[in-house]
Amino acid sequence: MKHLAKSASLAVIALGLAGPAMAVEGFSRLSSLPVYKNLPKGKEMATVTGAEIVTSAMNGTMLVYTDSSLEVIGKVDIFDPSNPQAAGVVMVGGEPTSVTVKGGLAYVGVNTSKNYMEPSGYLAVVDLAKDKVIAKCDVAGQPDSVALSPDGKYLAVAVENERDEELNDGQLPQGPAGHLATFVLGSEGQLSNCKTVTKTDMTGLAEIAPSDPEPEFVSINSLNQAVVTLQENNHIVLVDLENNKIIRHFSAGTSTVSGVDATKDKSISLTDDLKDLRREPDAVSWIDDTRFVTANEGDYEGGSRGFTVFSTAGDVLYDSGSLTEELAVSMGHYPEKRSHKKGTEPEGVTVGTFGKDRLIFVGLERANLIGVFQDVETSGKPNNRLDLVQGLPSGGVGPEGIVAIPARGLLVIANEKDSAEVGYRSTLTIYKQGQKGAAVPQIVSVEGANGKPIGWGALSGLTANPTDPSILYAVNDSFYSTADIYTLDVSASPARIVAARRLIKDGKPMENLDLEGIAAAPDGSFWVVSEAKPEKRKSLLLHVLPTGQVVKEIALPTAVEAQMLKHGLEGVALDGDQLYIAIQREWKDDPKGYSKILTYDIKREIWGVLSYRLDKPESPAGGWVGLSEITSLGNGELAIVERDNKGGEDATIKRLYRVSVRHTAPVPVGTKEVPVLEKKLIRDLLVDLKGANGWTPDKLEGLTVAADGTVYAVTDNDGVDDSNGETLFMNLGPLDKVLAQK
Repeated sequence: MKHLAKSASLAVIALGLAGPAMAVEGFSRLSSLPVYKNLPKGKEMATVTGAEIVTSAMNGTMLVYTDSSLEVIGKVDIFDPSNPQAAGVVMVGGEPTSVTVKGGLAYVGVNTSKNYMEPSGYLAVVDLAKDKVIAKCDVAGQPDSVALSPDGKYLAVAVENERDEELNDGQLPQGPAGHLATFVLGSEGQLSNCKTVTKTDMTGLAEIAPSDPEPEFVSINSLNQAVVTLQENNHIVLVDLENNKIIRHFSAGTSTVSGVDATKDKSISLTDDLKDLRREPDAVSWIDDTRFVTANEGDYEGGSRGFTVFSTAGDVLYDSGSLTEELAVSMGHYPEKRSHKKGTEPEGVTVGTFGKDRLIFVGLERANLIGVFQDVETSGKPNNRLDLVQGLPSGGVGPEGIVAIPARGLLVIANEKDSAEVGYRSTLTIYKQGQKGAAVPQIVSVEGANGKPIGWGALSGLTANPTDPSILYAVNDSFYSTADIYTLDVSASPARIVAARRLIKDGKPMENLDLEGIAAAPDGSFWVVSEAKPEKRKSLLLHVLPTGQVVKEIALPTAVEAQMLKHGLEGVALDGDQLYIAIQREWKDDPKGYSKILTYDIKREIWGVLSYRLDKPESPAGGWVGLSEITSLGNGELAIVERDNKGGEDATIKRLYRVSVRHTAPVPVGTKEVPVLEKKLIRDLLVDLKGANGWTPDKLEGLTVAADGTVYAVTDNDGVDDSNGETLFMNLGPLDKVLAQK
């Protein structure tokens, strides 16, 4: 195979936006709908749902998605895409695996297999107006992907007959073999060969397990040619549907990627090279009649962490290399816990033409991202170059399905994973080309000295440069083994992480820290706090030079540390020579419903304490309320972020309070009667979080006031672990206006 093109430059990735030479308009987020809102009557809200594959209907005013956990297809009214409405579900009698729509009919692949050795299933024809299955056509096996030809004449079904991953360590072959099933549509949408489906035999083609082809995904071009990926076999097959003839087949080949993170070590380091990775493509989509693009997720022994453009001759015209990994790192979405496996794991891909621009959308399942790429043309002809236009947070966990609706300028993402217990739900996220929605991402990193984007995530504290209004600083928590202070440039949008300094002691990076707060001092140094964990690490107050060198390490008084429960030091503020340290929740010696604010006099090296009354939980889902940030407003006044531990529609308390310490002096630690600070609500930050038109994050962790009086806030993305991975970075406006709000 020929290799003709390489990935886009990191300069584009650094901003997460189109380069100046590209006139492609980006997408903004309009809305997000949790799928549990479409649960049938009588089902508990915590019932597991899962929007997997999504398509559009009714001229783009309706979405139809598969939900295998409930054995239904769901409908969503998007006549107003900024306010999607649940429109009910239709039972299909088995596990729906894929769906496509023509007119008022949905065609659903339904898996009814009893076991791996007896695969079975059918294509269900659903009348969307009547919410009724009107036909079931046997596909002679376990269906996976379903595709409709552009002219509406053919329906093709990839019948996988998947292997048992527990049998013989998942080794192939494991019969029975899969095949391609094809139906012919009549003028009314009925399947004329419903009782006698056309089968395309694909045995004997692949070098890997030729007796056991496992078709994964199918797409059809305007010539009624189907491209079929055999993921586990690392093979691609082209089929002439009209004549039921295999036109060509070839190996998906291998790819070598340089500068990725292949080690699970709680640290992002793009220094590894991976050679000769089998692509093992999952989703596939035609770009035009001579080219198609594959998402190389991997499954059996491969996965190249990217995507590839092939010609129908089998030539590799473009391979993304490490581009998707770098995109995820730049956006703070890199799934470090998957480094030793398949990284970002590209799984979904689709193509849509918006105006004159042909765009390719690649779903990164483990990073919860969608990469948007432009198919670049020269003199009206493709030049086999793809340019990164934008990275879009998927809005949920596990983006599986992607549908472009160019006629309405829309892009819809189905996020499959769902766990009410953990705190994330399956969602449908809607983007629109243009600026009418919320602009995302809100913060990215630029290239570091090594030419790779600066790794970051789990931002847990925020502070401002005392003199430069364009510069802020943030820290990361213990999700990562490294403890870093990041420099943020907020003069542009999105905000940019432009540098990182690692905390160093005795010439070595400090380990076993959980940085939760940071305060910048006038001399350029920093005060940071590290939260304790019982039997693992103690609470620490650290003084850090501008170089990152730790020059003072201060432990809490033994008697104070002994009172700690699960939640500890959560923020630090500097006012003159006094440090104020917020404790997230009550300790053993606190009255119920109260937390403490510790003080530390820098010059006299004396600890003190104040008391703070917490709001009571108000979320219908229960939970707790605690402090997550403390910031000096000057003149003896402090701003405190108080929040519950709930996200999405369960989120209730995300509040900014003001307290004055001018006339309330701290008392020595150990004093029985501790003065309680009087607090005043100045802003409901839940409104700001919801303004991003996505899933409301639970962890609002950082807040600061820049040198020009602008207030900024940031959320903690939990390092993309059981989280959608998105970081919201919000400009709340001038301090005087924030303080004037109630």
